Order: sequence, then C-alpha cells, then structure tokens
Amino acid sequence: MLKIYNSLTRQIEDFKPLNPPHVSIYTCGPTVYSFAHIGNLRTYTTADLILRALKYNGHEIKYVMNLTDVGHLTGDNLGDADTGEDRMEKSAKKEGKTAWEVAEFYTKAFLEDYESLLLTMPETIAKATDHIPEQIDLIEKLTDKGFAYETSDGIYFDTSRYPKYGQLSDLDQIKEGARVEINQEKKNPRDFALWKFSYPHGKSYDEYTASFDKAQDDAVSRRQMEWASPWGLGFPGWHIECSAMSMKYLGPTIDIHIGGMDLKQTHHPNEIAQSEAATGKKFVNYWVHGAFILVNGEKMSKSKGNLYRLYDLEKEGFDPISLRYLYLLTHYRQEMNFTFSALTAAQNALSHLREITASWIDSGHTGIKEYEDKFREAINNDLNMPEALSVVWELAKSNHPTAAKAASIFKMDEVLGLNLASWKSENENITLSQLPADIAELVKEREGYRRNKQYTKADHVRSKVRKLGFDILDTKKGMEFKKI
Repeated sequence: MLKIYNSLTRQIEDFKPLNPPHVSIYTCGPTVYSFAHIGNLRTYTTADLILRALKYNGHEIKYVMNLTDVGHLTGDNLGDADTGEDRMEKSAKKEGKTAWEVAEFYTKAFLEDYESLLLTMPETIAKATDHIPEQIDLIEKLTDKGFAYETSDGIYFDTSRYPKYGQLSDLDQIKEGARVEINQEKKNPRDFALWKFSYPHGKSYDEYTASFDKAQDDAVSRRQMEWASPWGLGFPGWHIECSAMSMKYLGPTIDIHIGGMDLKQTHHPNEIAQSEAATGKKFVNYWVHGAFILVNGEKMSKSKGNLYRLYDLEKEGFDPISLRYLYLLTHYRQEMNFTFSALTAAQNALSHLREITASWIDSGHTGIKEYEDKFREAINNDLNMPEALSVVWELAKSNHPTAAKAASIFKMDEVLGLNLASWKSENENITLSQLPADIAELVKEREGYRRNKQYTKADHVRSKVRKLGFDILDTKKGMEFKKI
C-alpha cells in the first residue's frame, strides 16, 4: 500500500482512495505567460511519479491538470494575488502579441517540455478561459450562500464565514501589509478575489472612460480577456478556476491534489475554502507538495540568470531524460540543489544504465521477486525514488540471469519513466556514411579540433550536431552516432 505525506495532516498516511481501485488526481498546472523552468518541471515530474506508482500498485487513474491563462495577477509575487497586472495581459504588451496568442505559444512550449520528460499526459488539460461559465456558476453559489461580497474592484470570498480557513498553511505567520498595500475595502485581511472587475464597479471600458479626456483615455488599457457576469464585466480570480474545473471533471471530493510548495500558503487554502463552502463536503483527501529547487545553492530568479529552462539544458547537449533522472536522486519533499556537474553525473549514469540494458530483451521471463519487493517498498514509502533507483542499480549489477533482470527492471521502469525497454530500438547506431552530408561535415570538423586538442571548439560543434538531431558518442571502438 502506498504511504504518502499529507500536507493537510502533516504526517505520512496510508493512501486509501474514495472508490478503489479508481483514483482521482488534480495537479495545478502552469500559468502560460512564460516558459516553464526546471523548478516547475520538477513538480510535474513528482505528479507523474505519483501517478505511475499508483498504477504500479494496480490503481486506475483519472488525471486532470489545469492551465491558467487568465486571472493570475503579478501581485502574487509580493504576497497578494489580488493586486497588480494580469500576467497574460502584461506579457502580451511586452511581446507585442494578443493575450490569446501568448497563451497559445507558451501552452505549446509547455506541452513540448512535458512530452520531452516522458510525463504522462493527463486525461483532461483544462484551460481557465474554456471554463468561465463554470467559474461564474460557482461564484453565484458562494454569493447565494453568503460567502461572498462586492467591493469596487470585484467579488471577494469572506474568509470569516469559513472557520477552518488557512489550515493547510502557516498564514497566521504572515503579516498583511508587510509587502503590499492593504485593501481597505476587504472585510478581512485574508479575503480573496473570486471575480475581478475590468474597470471599477464592473463598468465597461466605454462607461469607465466616458468622462475622460483623450489623454486619460489613452492611459487606460482596455482588457483583452474579459467576460460579462451577473456583477459586471470582468474576469475570474486566480483561485476559483481550480475549484470549478476539478469539480466538473472529478466531483466535489478528490483523492489527491498536487502542486508546488509555493501554492501551499494561499492558492490551495483558498481552493479549500471556496470549494467546501460551496459543497459542504471535504474538497481533497490528500494534499501533496513538492519542494523548491536551488541552483548552485541560490534561489532561482531572472535577476541572477539561473532560471533555467529545459531548452537551456538541451542547448548544452543534455538529454531531457537526464534531468528526469536527476530529479529521481532527491526525495520530492527535500529541497534540491541543481548544478551542471550534478546534471552531467546524472546523464553519465543514465547512459551507463542504458548501455547495460541495451542488449536485454523483455522476453516475458519471470523477474526477481526479492528486488521487485524492495522496489515496491521504496516507492510506497512516500515515493522514496532515491532508494528505488538504488534497488535498480543493485539488480542491474547483480549476477542474476539477464532475462530475469530485464523482466524486473523494465517493470520498475514503468515507475521511473526512463524508457529503458524501447531505448535501444529507437537509438540504433548510425554509421558515418549514413549521416546527412551537412552532419558528416560537422563530424569531420569536430575530429579536426579534437586532433589539435581544441576541445572547447569540438564540444561546440557537438552541440550544433545535437541541435540538428544527432548525438556523437565517443566509445572505445571509435565514434558512434545516434538519432535523438
């Protein structure tokens, strides 16, 4: 039986689904105003590992992930998600695109990264902008029940009406106004927006600017993403989408809700409050949060230039699956320190594991129960992937028959997601004469640099070859080539 740490109870618990063997999982996906970075991707990899571990234990999964393409305001960086600019609108101005074009572009980029890491595609990927009616319906229900009130800038949830508010987080340790200006219209400091007006009191752009002169009119931006509602023209608050969409696809109570540690303080407590206020039922049974990533011991940030994307790693010649392998080396609840030397070691270990298993054939042979039991024990112990991976290596290096090792390790890889069983057939060696002419010329150029001990230039050429879809492997037998 899987044991998992539940952020709500702050302890490791036996996982007991509502309707076994079926399990409902909801993961908070990205806000698609920019590229996902390696910290984001670690959270989605954790979700994938939980899903795979549950399948390994015989469960059937219904998996939903949201894409936030409206309503996530920049004030969230300062501790108040109800202030600032809409991230989609801000990105649109910066890039000279429409907000819809921004959403489409970064959604596509995210899904490409998602597939590159061999993450299991959710049964449903729900966009906030595709579910505006469901969000309005939920807000109306909260309003009718007396959990919401109106201010000049929107409709707010009244947290005083929900006594258990903030039980998931340590919100009581955060002082309002320390980093953001206090909203004097809110009844309580922790009340949060369900619906934001495009312009004060839900007016239209024309109504709001009717009394302005031309200079003032030009200074007021017209929103690109806005909808009519019972309270006026506007757009949903960030938090309401997850409640509305999870209820639509998974029902009022779900088994597991997954997200990054940053969502544990406000976004997820707000989801709980509005969902349970609307339904009168428990919203989520198990909350799972992944820890942050540091880079060279420092917090990731644009200002430090260490906000790495998967693309940045591939540009340096790294296989995306080496990042997945690196994630496996740290428990999901432990802070992970990313370095390029660690990623290099992970890629080398992955390559070695691939070399060991490349000649193995999954012939349906019986596996080795002792190791399979140890592996299952590791993944069921709060997803202890470092221990699970050590079991795989112990078995790979053992003297057991290859056919038996193949049966067990390829089965274990259903959880690891390293694609070992099919890697060989997808990556047969290619001879120099089989390479396209332009690639072959680059290979010869690289060899010239290597003969002259100009290794930096040789590595640069190798990176160019990788970008063109081929990898150069330097083996004892000489150079080998594989299509990426």
